[in-house]
Amino acid sequence: MNDRQSKILGILSNGDQTSVNKLSLELSVSSVTIRQDLNYLEKEGLLKRVHGGAVLRGADDIPSRLGINFEKKIVVARRAVSLVEDGETIFIESGSINALFAKELLNRSGITVVTTNLFIARQLRKAKHVQVVLMGGIYQHESESVVGQLTKACIEQVNFGKAFIGIDGFSPEAGFTSKDMMRAEIAAQIIGRSREAIVLTDSSKFGHNQLRRICETEQIRCVITDRDVPQESRTFLEDRGVKVIVA
Repeated sequence: MNDRQSKILGILSNGDQTSVNKLSLELSVSSVTIRQDLNYLEKEGLLKRVHGGAVLRGADDIPSRLGINFEKKIVVARRAVSLVEDGETIFIESGSINALFAKELLNRSGITVVTTNLFIARQLRKAKHVQVVLMGGIYQHESESVVGQLTKACIEQVNFGKAFIGIDGFSPEAGFTSKDMMRAEIAAQIIGRSREAIVLTDSSKFGHNQLRRICETEQIRCVITDRDVPQESRTFLEDRGVKVIVA
């Protein structure tokens, strides 16, 4: 994906729909180029073409969510790559930023990625130098995550250092939260098994509470987010020993 296509996703994140002509004027390229970009982004599952323009997809699966706040998510994902060392075994849980993070690992060598998400595993299918360990369990069709007792049993059998976790919300009152109770349970177990738990999130998740708390704030070693993170949340985390990295 080039910079112009990233900007298109950013523009769509700020409104319900935009047109080819508007994008052409705003990005100073021809309408033919914009149509080519939109066709590519639709093929990647990041948006939906409509008459004369495009909209972001509205479903809750990972490909649909990738386009929302894409520019913020990609800088977080790229910053997270710098925390991974060659030869390391890491756990990548779920979420759209974690999917982008996995794709950014394609050029790394000798690492092992353990995951509970099939979409994330597929991002690494062409990386022959990366070993992928996929956990078993009950398959959630929309999120492509696996959950349940079998998943928990599988997690107990693997050793890993860093765990990269996705969240749906954070507030000082509720901590890190998820809207899916079963995935929250799996994320909590992953955090408990890891030597270093790292949350990847864009700033839109701050100030929102979801159904289930994932873990105690102090169980997270580091949060990587974008520069729009609220100062109140950042201060709260840092006061509790959580390192906040602004990408």
